[in-house]
Amino acid sequence: MKIKSNKNLNTVLCFADGSFFLGKGIGKKGETIGEICFNTSITGYQEILTDPSYAGQIINFTFPHIGNVGCNIDDAEAQKVFACGLIVREDITLDSNFRSKGSLNSWLVKNKLIGICGVDTRAITRHIRTKGAGNVIISYFPEGKEIDTKKLANKIKKLPDLSGAELCSTVSTKKSYAWKTKTIPFAKIETQKFSHGYKAVVIDYGVKENILNCLADHGFKVVVLPAKSSFADIMKHKPDGVFLSNGPGDPEATGKYAVPVIKKILENKLPIFGICMGHQLLSIAAGLKTIKMFQGHRGANHPVKNLLTGVVEITSQNHGFCVSDKKIPQEILANVEVTHISLFDKTIEGIRLKNSPAFSVQYHPESSPGPHDSRYLFKQFIELIKKSKI
Repeated sequence: MKIKSNKNLNTVLCFADGSFFLGKGIGKKGETIGEICFNTSITGYQEILTDPSYAGQIINFTFPHIGNVGCNIDDAEAQKVFACGLIVREDITLDSNFRSKGSLNSWLVKNKLIGICGVDTRAITRHIRTKGAGNVIISYFPEGKEIDTKKLANKIKKLPDLSGAELCSTVSTKKSYAWKTKTIPFAKIETQKFSHGYKAVVIDYGVKENILNCLADHGFKVVVLPAKSSFADIMKHKPDGVFLSNGPGDPEATGKYAVPVIKKILENKLPIFGICMGHQLLSIAAGLKTIKMFQGHRGANHPVKNLLTGVVEITSQNHGFCVSDKKIPQEILANVEVTHISLFDKTIEGIRLKNSPAFSVQYHPESSPGPHDSRYLFKQFIELIKKSKI
């Protein structure tokens, strides 16, 4: 279909099947392509857009009012934006918060992020839930230009999705560095003092800065290494424990270089804690398999049951792949214990290994954005290291 754009309808969101939504452009003018997903969080849009795990993706926010707290330098999860674009229901809300240093739209323009507003995000979410996560294109046209939706759909029809995509090395740090916790006003909730002095080496597959803050707040000396670091690179730093971070893309693809290193860490009985991509990579190293999900889990309100305690945690999540629970060989189950499951779809949300000091979770206990129900896992990492030294 060919449509002439005007002041209020100057942008189109187009799916590969030809479906499209007309709306108003926000952020930078231009065109962007990515795999669409939806996020159900009602806050934390700046944290979400700067999360390296969203590399290659366009985010459909289900909460209608986005922009009300503005943007600032403290709430970013990385030094740049990693999402490819965004979709919101209403025009960007005026910022009205004492921490705001500028409007969301100005921040989008500054960070060269393209988006669309004035569209039915509920209908878009239903489209994703029915047809799965696929590639979309957002085109923000100058007023008066003709929009050819068929041409746009053809542009993305043959593009691959994130299956097989190795993205972790593209978002990872290029050199090692020591992390010092950032002082974020009104954000610190951990008042307990930790004096253990353990050193945690973080393998950066796309780590969020608030994960590093949580480790530092829990008393760890934190050293961050690139995704493709070798076992020898890790051991140079004499770690007490190794942390496997979150990250984007297909874990099977990242596992080609990451899993042999993780197996070496397990053989040497070094304590491991993994989150999200780190959870998936630890699972692969333990003999499990990962699969691409139909629509993924993204939001700050996902219920997860801790099978060890029976407690239900409300968690923050962002993943499009998960650990498969199908046809797991008995010899693998002899070493792997499933510790957490999603109460939405029963997918595996956490494991621990029986013959190595290692555990991981699929969700995000650093909770940015999200509830703090799962912060205890950082203390669990401390206890695991203490136990390994006995």
